Amino acid sequence: MTTPVKAIPEGMHTITPHLVCANAAAAIDFYKKAFGAEEQGRLTGPDGKLAHAMLRIGDSSLMLADEYPNWGSVSPNTLKGSPVTIHLYVSNVDAAFERAVAAGATVKMPVADMFWGDRYGVLTDPFGHHWSMATHTRDVSPADMEKAMQQQAPC
Repeated sequence: MTTPVKAIPEGMHTITPHLVCANAAAAIDFYKKAFGAEEQGRLTGPDGKLAHAMLRIGDSSLMLADEYPNWGSVSPNTLKGSPVTIHLYVSNVDAAFERAVAAGATVKMPVADMFWGDRYGVLTDPFGHHWSMATHTRDVSPADMEKAMQQQAPC
């Protein structure tokens, strides 16, 4: 008799980022230092490259793998950029942001108080992935948020 399995494994969420990194092993080390990631496991292919790894940051999972260009799997550094930003909520954005920068991230937007109620900043990791980081500091009504948005300078 077989036991039914859950469609979404225990501890996983409906959406889980899966990053491709040139040198995924180094990326794992960076994410541990920068974001306090905990390694859950890794599978190394016969070529020595990481075919799959699983990390945990806070209550969320992050999958990653090395580049495999023959499969169309390349990193943001190979593509010369990425349109994707991964958002990370933390309890102290200033300390977490500083930790990530000390680990080797590059600041794209310094941490500042935002009209939507978060203290927020953006950085790029050494592997080309963009991360926004925030701590929610105050609740803002949708009407007040809309009003504040209208007062912002255009991009």
